[in-house]
Amino acid sequence: MINKGKCLTDIASVIRSKNAGPYEITLDIFFHDERDYGRVRESGIFTKKLIAGLYRTSPGKVKNIIFFTPALALKITLEREIVSGGIGDTDVYGAQQHGPLLELEIPL
Repeated sequence: MINKGKCLTDIASVIRSKNAGPYEITLDIFFHDERDYGRVRESGIFTKKLIAGLYRTSPGKVKNIIFFTPALALKITLEREIVSGGIGDTDVYGAQQHGPLLELEIPL
């Protein structure tokens, strides 16, 4: 966690997760306005290393981190540890995986 910033929940209108097929999870973050979106994008905080740390996985399992300006959004794709619906899967839809992002502090 980074100190002296704003909590992601203060500057994002939507933070969610969902399946991106049976083998991947996507994390979506939509920002309230262009200013905060641009500041987060320029901060460079969202790296494979950061996401891997939050999700206790290796950076190689973080497939994509994509900023999508038309929607003021950030999309992150991770490999699932367990295939959706597989034995031991506790979230078949991937809808409960955004939790580690909720208290992330963003240096603005």
